[in-house]
Amino acid sequence: MTGGEIAGLLAAGVFAVLVALLAVPILKLGKVFDELRLTIRALNNETVPLIDEVTRTVSTTNSQLEKVDGITTNVSDASANVSALSSLVASTVGQPLIKVAAFSHGVRRAFAGEAEHRADPYGPAAGPAAGPTGEGTP
Repeated sequence: MTGGEIAGLLAAGVFAVLVALLAVPILKLGKVFDELRLTIRALNNETVPLIDEVTRTVSTTNSQLEKVDGITTNVSDASANVSALSSLVASTVGQPLIKVAAFSHGVRRAFAGEAEHRADPYGPAAGPAAGPTGEGTP
């Protein structure tokens, strides 16, 4: 054997050892890819039913929101009707009641003034000697 053949055999042996050393990480990477594939498959199997459930939930929620929208519309109409009714009551009953109250207050003051006038026919004391109660000082 010549020196070149020995060098070739030596290079081939080093290359074989290098391939063997690189095969171990490649095999481990292959196992990682297998686990990743299994995880993705399991995730896919769990996701499809979850998406179906979310779709049903959204559909049910939309139908409930349509009902709430109808209720909100009815409440808005009812509050507008109550507002109109209260305005009507205020204008038809409130104004006459205010007038009656003002009239009765005026009548009471008129009668109260007449009663005071009868109680003191000479009127309150007048002049600088009148005290805080309206009576003169002796």
